[in-house]
Amino acid sequence: MKSNKKREENVYKLEGVLDIHTLPSRKVELEKLGEKTVLELDSLRRLDTAGALYLLELAKERSIRLIAEKAEIFQTLELVRKYPPASLPKPSDCPLLARIGYFFYQKYLFVLAFLSFIGELFVKKVYIFFRPSNFRYKEILYEIKQSAIKAIGIVALTSFLVGVVIAYQSAVQLKLYGANIFIVNMLGISILRELAPMITAIVIAGRSGSSYTAEIGAMKITEELDAMRTMGFDPYYYLVIPRIVALMISLPILIFVADMAGLLGGMLISHTQLDISFGLFIERFRDVIDVRHFILGEIKGPFFAFLIATIAIYRGFIVKDDTQSIGKNTTKSVVESIFAVIVCDALFSVIFTNLGI
Repeated sequence: MKSNKKREENVYKLEGVLDIHTLPSRKVELEKLGEKTVLELDSLRRLDTAGALYLLELAKERSIRLIAEKAEIFQTLELVRKYPPASLPKPSDCPLLARIGYFFYQKYLFVLAFLSFIGELFVKKVYIFFRPSNFRYKEILYEIKQSAIKAIGIVALTSFLVGVVIAYQSAVQLKLYGANIFIVNMLGISILRELAPMITAIVIAGRSGSSYTAEIGAMKITEELDAMRTMGFDPYYYLVIPRIVALMISLPILIFVADMAGLLGGMLISHTQLDISFGLFIERFRDVIDVRHFILGEIKGPFFAFLIATIAIYRGFIVKDDTQSIGKNTTKSVVESIFAVIVCDALFSVIFTNLGI
């Protein structure tokens, strides 16, 4: 940038590039201009609508006169003058019904976009059966390691503590009625059928689901997704399907670990608080707990995993080009995944109860 200031005219010559990318750095220089300055723009190599809009607003605020005889510069200024950006009303200025309608309309658009994502995912999964070469075994094994093996510790500890709490609180009530041995029935059914799958899904939603959103969101910001598509690599085959398949394999395994840890915690409290030996606990467990409770808990795993992975990955794909959006969508992916898991679990409970299993 070169400045050519004449005392009698107070002229400032603007050179270089003024666009959406250079505007933040050049604002500091332009805001030093005094009032009633003549700003020559013919030396600019490039001016986009963002720069033109800023110049027009600056000229209006400080009574600056813009001079542009170069065709490109003049046409850009005239375009912005002719079609100024529409000023949107603030949300607080809108009527209550308008705000409610806008909120539900945004949710409606989100659901449509999510269903479109699910539809494309289904098409890719069907296509992959006819082209097994697109099935990424190494990526799936890597994601199983990240989602299952590294999560065993936190899942086992969480389930163990839940088993301890449930058994400890129940022991106080069972002692009053002399029904100590029935703690085995309660722990076996509640942990195998409901608590272990639910606790595991919530932990994985917070651990793996959030990482999926953050990883894919960061890749979108750094334009890695665009680079993959440019090189002919479909993100669905390399990022989406391996994560979903890996989590659907991993979650039943983690539910089994949670079952064992939760029962171990309950067994420990039963021994210390109700004087039920480990041998008696296991024998009673074998007699009164049917294997179907374990199977029903395992059946929920792939469904929970699919919900967690698809919501987290979709949230990663809709991240905008700023780091704040990553945090916002990561938070939403965890909340929405947990909510979806709870709704799915409620549906399973209704279905299993009506089927009598």
